[in-house]
Amino acid sequence: MSWALVGSLLVVLALILISAVLATAETGITAASKARIHRLAREGNKRAEKVEGLLDERERVVGSILLGSTLVNNLAASLTTFVLAGLFGNAAVIYATIGITIMLLIFAEALPKTLGIARADRVALTLGPAMGVLSRLFAPVIRLVLSIVQATLRLIGIDLRDKGDIISGSEEIRGAIDLHAEEGGIIREHKAMLGSILDLDEVLVADVMVHRKAMEMIDAALPPEQIVRAIIRSSHTRLPLYRNDQDNIVGVLHAKDVMRALSKRGAEPETLNIDEIMTKPWFVPDTTTLREQLNAFMSKRSHFAMVVDEYGALQGLVTLEDILEEIVGDITDEHDLPTPAGVTVHEDGTMTVEGSVTIRDLNRRFDWSLPDEDATTIAGLVINEARVIPVKGQSFTFFDFRFDILERRRNQITLLKLTPPGAVQVS
Repeated sequence: MSWALVGSLLVVLALILISAVLATAETGITAASKARIHRLAREGNKRAEKVEGLLDERERVVGSILLGSTLVNNLAASLTTFVLAGLFGNAAVIYATIGITIMLLIFAEALPKTLGIARADRVALTLGPAMGVLSRLFAPVIRLVLSIVQATLRLIGIDLRDKGDIISGSEEIRGAIDLHAEEGGIIREHKAMLGSILDLDEVLVADVMVHRKAMEMIDAALPPEQIVRAIIRSSHTRLPLYRNDQDNIVGVLHAKDVMRALSKRGAEPETLNIDEIMTKPWFVPDTTTLREQLNAFMSKRSHFAMVVDEYGALQGLVTLEDILEEIVGDITDEHDLPTPAGVTVHEDGTMTVEGSVTIRDLNRRFDWSLPDEDATTIAGLVINEARVIPVKGQSFTFFDFRFDILERRRNQITLLKLTPPGAVQVS
């Protein structure tokens, strides 16, 4: 074998190596996490800063890499045919095709792309800057190629300029959370917490507020000593004051303000001026999202607001704690009175649930996916799906769950038995 043939073989091997590097870079840049690269760039990693710019132009960069790979692979195939022609004559084309196909498939496709997927971020940081140079070198050709590609796609009804099908950042994060939760990278409680943060723009204060029927209020017309006594006995630090009608909220009384007033020299409960102690009530629409209300609480430095509907009728109250509990779950302290959770789980997997328990709390606690778009509470879900107000003893099956009505007071379902899928159903 002449030195020319040996040199040609070495060139072919070098071209296969170059093709492998390009394939590794293509896969790494395509699969690299933009979020992690961005974080590294913010931390001062110079390579990450360069790669972050490339990730914003992946289409152009990948096009340049593919052009380079095509040129290298074709050159390797031609040289292989030339080398084998001197050894096998006319049969060289067949041998060259088989040989170069196997070599490129294993060493320039499968192996480098497997590496690129397994070490995407590291590969992008290592090879990204060089691919940036390649991209600038082939820029004129790539612009022409991309123009032809986009024009051809438009002929068959596909416009790459239409971004309508691109998922939002929130949906992408939510998908990543679900994926890592399934793979065991995120525990269920953390998944619920992260999901609740993303839901702040979709959940309304009406979904988490304390309903007016459950509110603790004080009649402002009562003698001051009775109001003080009610404040001291209450488990809450803030209580709304109404006058004549419970819809007519005239102020909010804070236990600290009452204690501060009583600490003054000569102050007595009977002589307190409640109107001077109470603060002006803050009313917010029931259509306010939790994110809007959270921002409002922080800007006003307030923790307490009354919720009204579009007609100004009182619907309930919402506190900063209600919003935080929507994210982190129930918050209790040593001053909270023991209250029932509203859910009792039985050994057979069934559970007794108060009608006022929210669907979101059940979904989060038991990792269910009951719909909460048209109803807030579990009782509301049954009424919405049944299209009637059930009576005691009726049973319904929705979403593979069985709902048995245990108690009804007036037009409200107050207690029901819930049988989730897989639980033992006893007739």
